[in-house]
Amino acid sequence: MQDSSQRPLPRRLYKNGVELSIVGLGGIVLVAMEQADANRVVAEVFERGVNYYDVAPSYWDGEAEIKLGIALQPYRDRVFLACKTEKRDAASAQAALDESLRRAHTDHFDLYQFHGVITMGEVEQILAPGGAADVFLRAREQGKVRFLGASCHSVEAAFALMDRFPLDSILFPINYVCYGQGDFGPQVVQRAKEKGVARLALKAMAHRPWGKDEAHTFPKAWYKPLDDAERARQALRFTLSEDVTAAIPPGDEKSFRFALDIAAAFQPLTPVERTELLSSSAGVEPIFRVA
Repeated sequence: MQDSSQRPLPRRLYKNGVELSIVGLGGIVLVAMEQADANRVVAEVFERGVNYYDVAPSYWDGEAEIKLGIALQPYRDRVFLACKTEKRDAASAQAALDESLRRAHTDHFDLYQFHGVITMGEVEQILAPGGAADVFLRAREQGKVRFLGASCHSVEAAFALMDRFPLDSILFPINYVCYGQGDFGPQVVQRAKEKGVARLALKAMAHRPWGKDEAHTFPKAWYKPLDDAERARQALRFTLSEDVTAAIPPGDEKSFRFALDIAAAFQPLTPVERTELLSSSAGVEPIFRVA
């Protein structure tokens, strides 16, 4: 049997004929690395078939953008680079886009996203005259971005943006504990499918919030990732079985490489496996739940 580390990474359709590797590299993986090590990691995962890369200026005050941008230069025309902004007004969003393009050493992003939208107040600010939405639409006309998206941390915000703005994709937590204990996620997947909006997944390998006095053994994660290998494997399989294009694993190198191996050997969960996994979430506090 072929070792999973040698298998080509599967790809799935995103939009308009674009196919993405089912696991993408989050730029946080490269934070705290020397540039030479970041270059090595990107070269290795590109050779394994990763063509989806995700970053944001808020990841360590631009460090992730800078390091990923340099590391991707030899491959830029062969990869799909996604970026985000937390800015909600047009002037700030334009400045953020220009700075991100500069840091990333590119003249365009393949996907540009409203980052971490939670409240309806944020949605209204984004969509109002002089809001960030104006910048997104203009940037697409100018060729500075190809596709438009949003990452959301509430069902309400995700629904509103999908209903009121021409999103190409939604980046959303798709996690078995959130499904099983928070009723959080399945309704967004369903609405996105109805709208023809591509689904990208976050937090697939998350377990629960950190305890108050708990040592943060994954310092780049604000939640506690699964540290049981078999449960983490099942969790990522769950997410990739939920009709998504791709998932972004946690931001540490070990978790990311483990996710690559799982993805290379991916098989959808059976109905029995899915039921058992959801049942195993009983008593676990989800990192997100429906309000």
